Amino acid sequence: MSDRTTNLDMPFIMPSQAQKHVIHNEALLLLDAIVQLSVVDERSSPPQTPQPGERFVVSTGATGAWSGRTGRIAIWQDGYWAYAKPRTGWRAWFATSGRLKVFDGSAWQDLPLPENANVMTLGISATADETNRFAVSSPASLFNHAGDSHRLKINKASATDTATLLFQSGWTGHAEMGLAGNTDFSIKVSNGSEWKTGLAIDSAGRVTTPNQPAASAYRSGTTFAPTSGQQSGLSNFALNQGGFTLGSAVAGGGNTLVVPATGLYLVALTLSLASASAAYSVTVSRNGSSTVLRIAGSTGTATTLSSAAVAQLQQGDTLTFSHSGSATFNAGATGTILSVAMI
Repeated sequence: MSDRTTNLDMPFIMPSQAQKHVIHNEALLLLDAIVQLSVVDERSSPPQTPQPGERFVVSTGATGAWSGRTGRIAIWQDGYWAYAKPRTGWRAWFATSGRLKVFDGSAWQDLPLPENANVMTLGISATADETNRFAVSSPASLFNHAGDSHRLKINKASATDTATLLFQSGWTGHAEMGLAGNTDFSIKVSNGSEWKTGLAIDSAGRVTTPNQPAASAYRSGTTFAPTSGQQSGLSNFALNQGGFTLGSAVAGGGNTLVVPATGLYLVALTLSLASASAAYSVTVSRNGSSTVLRIAGSTGTATTLSSAAVAQLQQGDTLTFSHSGSATFNAGATGTILSVAMI
């Protein structure tokens, strides 16, 4: 029979042994050191002023009094270092790092998570709460495939609920994508207080851009006859989205058309002629000076002429008509039309 225990390597009190209290006390000291084990940390050299009962895990490259004791638990007791050899499965609280670890037979490892865990909240370097039951604070997140593919699913209870990804800055939402209040896929943006849809795709796959600048504008009335050298404008919209407005009044009637955003635009003019006594031309002018497009005609030309051009326009630019010659044009929603759309 061995004179020491199998698992904790504590000495037995033998029948013929003298000073049995010494052996008994040795076993008590060992129990006191390793039961409910808590170590300060894992290190290679002893501290300068250890406190009674402090325990350390001796790491690789041990020096000083710990030399040759790599892997042992060093215990400061009665003014000297005692050592215990950990066994596979031992657990210890590492006070400096605040971690509970398990000895796997060669090293101390963080306790593994259960294969099937069921928790109410989970925070990874973050604090989860009743609403954000899963919270992560990290420079990046990785969702990798297992097998061939990987799908991230966001489900909502009913069509009128929301299933989206929300992008914030300083905890204020500025972009959102997903199913917001319906089953159409949409991308929305916000200035911090007002949300607008930039793109929407319905269940048939049709794509719309409800805030993409686009307008179709006309001059109210029946006809208008500007004099040569005069400018004229527009007074109503058949279509307006994305923020087009009518600006200041123009000498030949109507108002300037104000561009809402900087970008590349398709500009199209449909000119409806009521009568002409001589050759004439109509120019779509940017800010009253530069030419965007021009249509010219005479008394013998068709009563409806069209032209289109692509132009770079700036936010705040104005569009008007510049006239030459003598002609009378049809007004109204079916008359002379200026259409402008960002592309």
